[in-house]
Amino acid sequence: MPTEVLPDETHLRQARRERAFAQMEAHDIDVLLLGREANARYFTGAPRLWTAGTRPYGPGCVAVRSTRAIHLVSTWDEGMPDDIPHENLFGITWNPGNLFAWLQGIEGVGAAKRIGTDSLTPRFAQMLPKLFPNAEFIDAEPMLEAARRIKTPEEIEALGVAASVTEIALAAAIDALRPGVTARHLTAVFMETMAANGVTTPATQRVAWVSRGPLPSGPTWVEEEIGPDDLVAFDAGVVAGGYTAEIGRTWPANPDGVNDETKQLSKKSDELWAALWAACQPGVSCVGLLDAYSSVGQVLPPMPIAFGLGLGFDVPVVSAHLPKTAAQEQLEPGMVLAVTALVNGDARSILRKEIVHIEESGPVLLSHSPLWRA
Repeated sequence: MPTEVLPDETHLRQARRERAFAQMEAHDIDVLLLGREANARYFTGAPRLWTAGTRPYGPGCVAVRSTRAIHLVSTWDEGMPDDIPHENLFGITWNPGNLFAWLQGIEGVGAAKRIGTDSLTPRFAQMLPKLFPNAEFIDAEPMLEAARRIKTPEEIEALGVAASVTEIALAAAIDALRPGVTARHLTAVFMETMAANGVTTPATQRVAWVSRGPLPSGPTWVEEEIGPDDLVAFDAGVVAGGYTAEIGRTWPANPDGVNDETKQLSKKSDELWAALWAACQPGVSCVGLLDAYSSVGQVLPPMPIAFGLGLGFDVPVVSAHLPKTAAQEQLEPGMVLAVTALVNGDARSILRKEIVHIEESGPVLLSHSPLWRA
């Protein structure tokens, strides 16, 4: 992984941009005002700087369909793709008058009939129609979701890089698992290995739990030492090049001394995963993923059992709390999902999470970390 600030690879950003402009054409959107970081990066390929923490909405990226030009709010051009000229950059400002003047001066924006936004504050919702009275403002999230939900081959490659780093760091954490260490120590091993492989952003801060009851409501954590009879659940991931990969595994502290309950849970985990795998077929409803749990007698967990992976998280999100949403969604070729199998027992649980690419012919695993089986 590079240590300097570089834009995404040319073939990656161009493939995404073609999909995005095609969606603008299909939805008849003349101009996009993008404030969400992942959407801006999808269009531009620029790893934006100084964006940590909560910040108010501002159109950090403007895409114009008629000129196919990209404009960015950026104080400098470090990491900017060479196909975005310096004159298309506008410095960060707290003066809304300067920002509005910049927007009005962009070629093609003033003549736009339909302008899409991915988010708006109440103040911007009041001001933008006054700046562009001849334009209709619409919610562009459905268009952006349609573009991002189907991954290009170049994105599959980028997700594979993120998955590889995750697996390397996860293997180091599993190798460090033994009675007497703590979950905090295992998390530290994961983070250290991740950083040594050029990635400094984990997908989550908590990587390891001691499973002594149903997950996720009953995990112990932090400084308590892992006992010889304990199971440890790893829910690990990294953000590499903007792309998120997440993988889940469960390993015993002492693989040679597992009890009968753990062996039974391991078999149930395999049954549940087989049912989920069978449901990961192109053209079928996402409800099938929910039904996979009931088909093997397992209770749906409180967390999503599947969600899209990409620049952050993408649709669909399949959860017990969103049954209507799952019924409206279908699995499509090109989707990449994090699919979770969670089996809870009275005293322990087994977690498994895989990265699944939906292809025309069926599902394909993008994660290859070894599994523990009884």
